[in-house]
Amino acid sequence: MLKKIIFLTLGLVTLPCIGWAASCSRINLTRCLDSACAINISSNPGARCQYCGTADAGTPPNSKMKSVAAGASSKNTISAKDLKKAPTDPGDRYVWATRLCLEIVPNCSADDVSEAYDPLIERSCTAAGINADMDKLQKKAATNTKTATGCINEITVCVTAADKCDTDFSKCKDDETFNNFFGSCSSRATGCTAFLNKARDELTSSRTSTLNATEGNIEAIVNSHKKARETELASIKSNCSENTEFDKCVTTVCANNTNDNCGSNSGKTIANSLCAFYKTACTKIK
Repeated sequence: MLKKIIFLTLGLVTLPCIGWAASCSRINLTRCLDSACAINISSNPGARCQYCGTADAGTPPNSKMKSVAAGASSKNTISAKDLKKAPTDPGDRYVWATRLCLEIVPNCSADDVSEAYDPLIERSCTAAGINADMDKLQKKAATNTKTATGCINEITVCVTAADKCDTDFSKCKDDETFNNFFGSCSSRATGCTAFLNKARDELTSSRTSTLNATEGNIEAIVNSHKKARETELASIKSNCSENTEFDKCVTTVCANNTNDNCGSNSGKTIANSLCAFYKTACTKIK
């Protein structure tokens, strides 16, 4: 929880729930955590907040950081020997203590720690003059654990959404639109301030290559159609210069429409007239 809540959630391995398993003794769990987090609680109500809450509550006496809480029994508590290795940072200390206590007190999970001990830290922080809303602290912790890769992915998903640039960046061809969408998505990506320049560079590079590829494809398609038209036009011009299509037409008409295959002049004249449109069309070709 607190500054390292995400690390705690991901790092702890809890046993699966079994119907016949014994329940967690939250009294013993609290006693264990108190052995590291509630040192001198009787004279310092803000101890839990100072040791395992937030540095904003002030720094507890260094001489007490490695000591077991006064009056703590050895059973279900962290030993004096182990406590000498305890971190001084409140967030680190909370994670450290939780890990040990889940080993010391059987049948407990990270959820038990949250439900049993977080309220005690909250009250301690209130006593220390700190408004410790655990949800806010957890959110802050989550933002503090974000990585460059996670931030870049988060911003990329937002920028390339259908209602923004889209995956092909077709809606962000101009820089102003792209910058507006990037700014909007960046503001939503809490905890990513340190990685915004890297995210912008990668998205800008991706946008440029994608748009260039799209333009290249369009140009290739246009050139392909242009070449096909030019080839067809060259073929038509060649046919016109040699009367190829006209002659084919006359041959077909003579074979299909005359008994003597245009053996007479009249039949050939008729075929030439019917196929004259080829020669007319050729005069229009430029």
